[in-house]
Parts: sequence; structure tokens; C-alpha cells
Amino acid sequence: MGTLDGKVAIVTGGTSGIGERIVEVFVDEGAEVVVAARRREEGQALVKRLGVRFIRTDISHEADVKAMIDQTVASFGRLDCLVNNAAVPSPMVSITDIDVPTIDQLLAVNVRGVLLGIKHAAPVMMAQKSGSIINVGSVAGLRGGVSGHIYSATKGAVHALSRSAAAELGEKGIRVNALIPGAIVTGIFAKNAGVEGSKADKLTGMLKVGFAGLQPIPRAGLPEDLARAALFLASDASSFVNGQEIVVDGGMGSVTRGWTTTFTGRAEMNKRLKEAAAAL
Repeated sequence: MGTLDGKVAIVTGGTSGIGERIVEVFVDEGAEVVVAARRREEGQALVKRLGVRFIRTDISHEADVKAMIDQTVASFGRLDCLVNNAAVPSPMVSITDIDVPTIDQLLAVNVRGVLLGIKHAAPVMMAQKSGSIINVGSVAGLRGGVSGHIYSATKGAVHALSRSAAAELGEKGIRVNALIPGAIVTGIFAKNAGVEGSKADKLTGMLKVGFAGLQPIPRAGLPEDLARAALFLASDASSFVNGQEIVVDGGMGSVTRGWTTTFTGRAEMNKRLKEAAAAL
């Protein structure tokens, strides 16, 4: 028997990286999984490979989020877990160079999208008197100098929203927690360097060596690390865990590095990723 037998889960941004591995682990553990994301081709590939459902969703649009929840309930009759994983990165630039369109884009996806997911999942879970909502944050929302200012601000907002929602929904039998990754080897870093999405996912191998030295545990963080933590939060094993920040960063948050060190390292990494993408 699987840990999630009989449960129904939605994973946003589930076509690559952390989200894709969460989908794979949830399926292996017996859950019926709905993948909600914008990349249709990658979504349909998961349908064929794993037998999941795919719903094309832009979480910055409320109509899309409502349809995602409604279609899931229409198909399976319930919703036990929502993983709010979808997010977009921002360039690591000086605060004096930040532009308003980037602010608006990140707030729309990284904050409004998470809030809308909770808003529309909550009534279904309230009727069941049970459910687990997992909001994927970032160590950038806990520590300064880890990532771009706008991204850091949005992830800090996700952490605060998780605590706030947990206070209300916990009384209804619904657990809300933030899952906080450190430097995890995914395509988001290449995307942030300007590499197109499908190419970005092919460049993750380049990050393993560089990321191994960012935290006390001397290896790169992997999507598997986050997927196993998400499995715990989705399962009945975490039935008394609510309003928490589950940090999966290899100890990265315990190490202090300045803005200039991170900025310089990120610029060099972006250069190497662009060069590798050009060779594909």
C-alpha cells in the first residue's frame, strides 16, 4: 500500500523540476494527481508516462485556478492536497534597477497565484473537514542576499500567507504549511538566465558541482529532497503539523554570505548556462 492511497492531489507547476518530482512521488505512493501548468506539451508527456490528469493553468488568472479545482473535484469527487509550487524567478539586479513590470509579474504568479489556490481549494476541503495545502517558498524568503529582491519579497509573502491561512483553516481540519527549498538543481536557474524553458531543463547537470558548496551538507540539493518532504506534509503522518516552515536546504540558511558574493557567483553561473544552451 502507498502512503497516499485514496488521496487526490493537485500540483501546480508540475511539469518540471521540483513539481515534476513531487508528481512522480505522489503517483508512486498511490495518489490520483492532477498536474496544473502552462506547458501543454510537457503536461501531455506526463499524462502518457504517469497516467496523471493535466489541466493547462495560468495561476495568475482566477478563472484558471477555479477551473483547476472544479475540474479536479468533478473528476475525483474530492481534493486532499494542493501543492502550490508554480512560480517565476526574477533577475538578481540592484534594487535601483528593478522595473515595475517584473514586480507585477512576480506578485501575480508567486503571491496572487498561491492565494487564489488556497481560496478555491479551501471550500472543498472545508466540506470534507480535511486537507493539506503545501505552499512552496524559498530560503530567499528567510535570508537576505540569496536571490533577487523581488523574488525574495514574494517568497517571504508566501511564508506569511501560509501562517495566516493555517490559523484560519486549521480550525476547519485543513493544514497549511510552507515547504522551503534552498539551492535545488532545477531548470529555474537557467530560465532566470534567459534560457528557454525546454532547454533550461536540460542544463541541470551543470549546477550540481556549483551547488555542492553552497551549504554545510556537501552535495547539491535535488528535487527528490523536496518531494519526500512534500510527501510527509501530504500524508497522515503530518496530521498535527500546521502553520510551519519546513526548510529543506542542507543548512544553507545557517551560512551567511553577502550580496556581492552571491551576485558575482550568479552572474558567472548565468554566463556558463547561456553558453551551454547555445551549444544545444
